[in-house]
Amino acid sequence: MAKTYTVSLEKVIRENALEILYTPTDPKNLFVSSKDVNRPGLLLAGHDAFFDPSRIQFLGLAEFGFLNSLSPEDRDAALRRFFGTKPVCAIITRALEPTENLLAIAKEYEVPVLRTNESTSASMSALISYLGVELAQRITRHGVLVEVYGEGILIVGDSGVGKSETALELINRGHRLIADDAVEIRKVSSKSLVGSAPENIRHFIELRGVGIINARNLFGIGAVKLTEKINMIVKLEQWNENRVYDRLGLEDDYMSVLGINIPVTTVPVKPGRNLAIIIETAAKNNRQKRMGYSAAKELMLSLGMPEEEIGTPTVNVIEEWL
Repeated sequence: MAKTYTVSLEKVIRENALEILYTPTDPKNLFVSSKDVNRPGLLLAGHDAFFDPSRIQFLGLAEFGFLNSLSPEDRDAALRRFFGTKPVCAIITRALEPTENLLAIAKEYEVPVLRTNESTSASMSALISYLGVELAQRITRHGVLVEVYGEGILIVGDSGVGKSETALELINRGHRLIADDAVEIRKVSSKSLVGSAPENIRHFIELRGVGIINARNLFGIGAVKLTEKINMIVKLEQWNENRVYDRLGLEDDYMSVLGINIPVTTVPVKPGRNLAIIIETAAKNNRQKRMGYSAAKELMLSLGMPEEEIGTPTVNVIEEWL
């Protein structure tokens, strides 16, 4: 069963610029666990089937218009029906003023009430995106994550193979570091993985023989980035003379990470190979493949091989070995 993650209401308020109208306790002690949000119009009208109180609830013009159309007694009953479910919190949009008794009933049931200046649709969209990242399924793996020509490249391999040194050379060539040593990988959608560094080691790189350096302080703010989508995995391994490495690129290897297949390339390491240039080229080539271009296929066609004999690249999915 997938682990359930939470984010404190205090962090939600701070990072989404929400105004506090009422909280029963310190927001640091209140937590949100659902990535979904909701507008409780049906519940206010009396239909309570399938209502999920773990979701953040939004009260906008439509909800306020409905409440204001009710008699004071019916409005009170509707608000009690809503706050009685003990939703995680309610957010009033468009800086609307709470209706009569709304805050009093919220206090009675100890439900936090927040407010934003944004429209309901805009604030819901922003919060869904935010919660999708904060509450995403995640794993932490040993490796280095860099952005190369806009591509998120996760470099993995055995300890001492040269991952950090390669990242340092890429930074020197104008690319950006996201994480060194430990990469936190989050599944933000059914098709996307996003990587970041744990906060306590963010921007630091360990170089054997030199020690710990701070890439942000040493190379400037443009040399680092907080998060990046993972588009490709590069596995560095010591050159094995007995292994046959792919020389044409007619086979596409993928690694399954959190149920998502990510293209993976194995790069053998030996003296004299410029790994930074190889990874730059791999990043550009991976982007071209996503756009439907295959250099290997073009070469085969130029050599006279019929297209039907080339076929589509063989796809190999490797079980997660990060």
